[in-house]
Amino acid sequence: MSSLLPSLSHCCQRQHFSFFLQHGSKGSRFLSTKTPEVLPVTAVLPKPRLDYRAISESIVYKSHNAFNRKAPLPIGALQSVACHYAEQKELSSKLGLKRHARSNLGEKMRRIKDRVEKQAVLEEAKLIKAEVAELEQKLVAVEDVLLGLALQIPNDTHPDAPIGPEEAGVVLSTHGPDPIAASGNRDHMNIGRALGILDFEAGAAVTGSSWYYLLGEAALLEMALINYALSIALKHGFRFVTTPDVVRADIALRCGFQPRDQNADPPVSQMYHIASSNPSHPELVLSGTAEIPLGGMFANQLFTEQALPLKVVGLGRSFRAEAGARGADTRGLYRVHQFSKLELFVVCGEDASEQAMEDISNVQLEIFEGLRFPFRVLDMPTEELGASAYRKYDMEAWMPGRGSWGEISSTSNCTDYQARRLHIRYRRSSGTTSHTPPSPASIHPAPAIPFAHTLNGTAAAIPRLIVALIENGARFDEEGKPVGLDLPSTLKPFWHGTSSIIRWT
Repeated sequence: MSSLLPSLSHCCQRQHFSFFLQHGSKGSRFLSTKTPEVLPVTAVLPKPRLDYRAISESIVYKSHNAFNRKAPLPIGALQSVACHYAEQKELSSKLGLKRHARSNLGEKMRRIKDRVEKQAVLEEAKLIKAEVAELEQKLVAVEDVLLGLALQIPNDTHPDAPIGPEEAGVVLSTHGPDPIAASGNRDHMNIGRALGILDFEAGAAVTGSSWYYLLGEAALLEMALINYALSIALKHGFRFVTTPDVVRADIALRCGFQPRDQNADPPVSQMYHIASSNPSHPELVLSGTAEIPLGGMFANQLFTEQALPLKVVGLGRSFRAEAGARGADTRGLYRVHQFSKLELFVVCGEDASEQAMEDISNVQLEIFEGLRFPFRVLDMPTEELGASAYRKYDMEAWMPGRGSWGEISSTSNCTDYQARRLHIRYRRSSGTTSHTPPSPASIHPAPAIPFAHTLNGTAAAIPRLIVALIENGARFDEEGKPVGLDLPSTLKPFWHGTSSIIRWT
């Protein structure tokens, strides 16, 4: 893992002091408060800066936390971090003393006039130089091992998060009309085929299983959903961004996504990897979510506290290599290899992330309440948090054709997990201090230039929303044959053209 992460000596750090000013429904924009320091541009980020001291001082908590989250942490990894951190400090101290001694010898050389005495000092300097080189080499090796171990440790967990598997999730609220009865007649695949708006056979022939075509009204529904959700995000001060769908594997890793899951048996690739004829080029993958390029957009930047929060809504294509796994969830549009997704992303101060999570959730509630299908909000348990989330809310829609609730959105507070890996920081205003109580991992005072907190939330994952709208809104004739769709009138302003099968309600 450490081989993917460049040495600090080969990296430069740019500092950008930007304000992210909000303008109501017009969204937001960046304005520089001063001319930023311009350094040589490099596409390679510095190594993640993890808090080894906090890890070493909270081994028991970190161990329980990893167990509760079912994190694939190697046995003894936390104890090894503590041991290597102690070794790193010892080597750094010795190296500092040797460098100081070398500096003193340099000063002494300039004052000596006697040739014999100068030669003796020169020989001593050569010995110290060799010792410095040896200590530097040892320090780099220890730091590489230390970083590789610490990167496998998941984020801390919010004390209110339920402990356990997916079934332990707690329903926080329910919304929309009462759920209609489950029925196989409402399966979105059968309805989509009957109405001529979904084609899974052509997708399978052209690409493979879990690929699809949206036709006519289904394709128009995708565009309407994107623009409808976008209009609400803009109203709440988010700035619209279209993102690259291709990202460096290193950026995905820093955001908490494993491009290749080596812990699976057998190992699987969770992302599509792009082959390159040039081995010197960085490894590229197709992005699994716009969260990754949105997080990367803020990488290696230092903001003023007044600039926060930074709020963007990104539109991108999401690619999931593992979508074709066996199981009921792979039917139709529910779990596919490629889909359009509108993603909310926030960078804020460390004291503001819990409120920012509620704010994102409220934006999502407004979006989904306007679509008028039954849905609920869950506080997700520890085993569903992944590596980066401190806390996660899921929103699930009732899908009567599937006969179950299905996830349509999630909101995650990643605290400083991603920011430490991507180097997203902010400078505190003069005289301000953190009011956030110390985490279980640390009791030390907050630094003057802390790492920011990042959050993400799904504004619209198109195929899942289409499933919910089709299965809840299908109309049938007396013989039970699908004849049309009832869609919420909130989408009508974003619809192009007319349709004989759509009825606005």
